[in-house]
Amino acid sequence: MKLFGRNHIIISIITFGILFLMNYLGNSQPDKLESALMIAGAGVIGLSVGLVIFNKGKNDKTPPPNFD
Repeated sequence: MKLFGRNHIIISIITFGILFLMNYLGNSQPDKLESALMIAGAGVIGLSVGLVIFNKGKNDKTPPPNFD
């Protein structure tokens, strides 16, 4: 998946929405909005970092020989 491509943006929005709702609805502290926004933002950033690491060697022209 290409970083900041159409699919990445769609998955990021879905991830943000799910994490935000889980933390906002299940929290009874007075700062639940700020906490939910920070956790959802961190989840999207983590998703992006994971995709960068996952796609780091994808365009390698010389794969290992006899790799099964």
